[in-house]
Amino acid sequence: MLVVLGAYLLTWTLYGVIAKGSQDLHTDMTELIVWSRDLALGYPKHPPFAAIVVRGWFALFPVTDWSYYLLAILTPTLALWIAWQQFEDYLDPTKCLVALCLLTFIPFFNFIALKFNVNTVLMPLWAATTFWFLRSYRTHSATYAALTGVSAALCMTSKYWSICLIAGVAVAALSDSRRWAYFRSAAPWITILTGIAILSPHIGWLEKHEFSPVEYAMLVHGGHSIIDAILADFRYLLDSMAYVAVPVAAVLLVSRASPKTIVDMAWPKDPDRRLVAVAFWATLLLPSLSAPAWGVEIHGLWSMSSWTLLPVMLLSPPEVQIPRPSVRWIVGSAVVLPLVILIAAPAIALVLHERGIPPELAHARMLTEQVQNAWHDATVRPLRYVGGDVADGVAAYAQSRPQLLSDFPQWHTKRVMESGMALVCFAEDSDCIAASKTIASGNPNSRQIETQLVRYYLGIPGQPQRYVIFIVPPAS
Repeated sequence: MLVVLGAYLLTWTLYGVIAKGSQDLHTDMTELIVWSRDLALGYPKHPPFAAIVVRGWFALFPVTDWSYYLLAILTPTLALWIAWQQFEDYLDPTKCLVALCLLTFIPFFNFIALKFNVNTVLMPLWAATTFWFLRSYRTHSATYAALTGVSAALCMTSKYWSICLIAGVAVAALSDSRRWAYFRSAAPWITILTGIAILSPHIGWLEKHEFSPVEYAMLVHGGHSIIDAILADFRYLLDSMAYVAVPVAAVLLVSRASPKTIVDMAWPKDPDRRLVAVAFWATLLLPSLSAPAWGVEIHGLWSMSSWTLLPVMLLSPPEVQIPRPSVRWIVGSAVVLPLVILIAAPAIALVLHERGIPPELAHARMLTEQVQNAWHDATVRPLRYVGGDVADGVAAYAQSRPQLLSDFPQWHTKRVMESGMALVCFAEDSDCIAASKTIASGNPNSRQIETQLVRYYLGIPGQPQRYVIFIVPPAS
């Protein structure tokens, strides 16, 4: 299975490199590169774990597009490996193989995972948390209990959405008929204490910084009326179901499940399978129950880490039997599909290019070269700070590894002015240009450069975009 998953990793990485060859790294990915260069216990938008992962990864690999796509696909591949271990607790060997193949039909485990961000990094963490929790609950093992606490804390230091997972497994534990035996054991208290110990530094950072990531999340996704939040709930549920429609339809089709069997899939009577079902449904549905009360708009994309238990529910009923020809069809499809997609990768890149790549994705690397050349013409000192509209991309690709002026233009510090900076604006962004001119006016050696960039792919030009670059050299 390690060899199979290794082939899966390499195939989808190669697809990502080719299919995204007409663009640069997504802004979510370049933002994490910038954060990883200045590690902290938290950031204004999100907790720190994704940035820590990126920092560790690029300590081993060069900062290139191919290595980042390798990391991006490695995360769902790890989730698949963890899921494989979990399947062995509930399914026979043939069903384990089918279950793993079914997960690969969910686009979260390949296409969508190519954009590495705080959602992607949750996939193996949620898979590990549920896996270790279920084993801890059944065995009362101190080892699995501690591992559950560790992984749950790492989930929370990746994205606060993980509170849904913690609430979901808590509901599963409290609703199970064996709960008194579990809570009389040391297991749940080991989990809680371990999780708090690992999470406490970040909690301290949150208090010190007035819970700024929570404030950011509410600013971006909150403030909606109850009606709007309820409508978003329906979209969340519909979108979530749409993402997993292929594996669900495949099982129902090949097993010819009766209504009674379908009910047993969704809500089994067996205690171990019921525990899985409650953990699955509670984790998936609790957000839709609480979001309207908070006026928060939730999105189906956020369910991407919720699905490793789905094949257990679909395949664990004894009445579900997958005929041998259907097993071959499912496994064969799981093998052939990535190869077909890989062959189509150049055409996909061309279609995306002709449709129009957003300028911050199309021109980041080209713009970085122009900024670096202009900076080196003005000073021999390294570029330390970048601000403006495309600052994430420029900071990520620049050789001097500059820091991002994330609160541009609402700042003025002696250190920044003494080090100098490069400010990059879209030509049509008058606010950015006006702020940059004000800053540049304080340095008589500042330069303003206007440029137009066009990205070519296979000799075909993309959409042109004009930029204004301000070079503010060191003041001393």
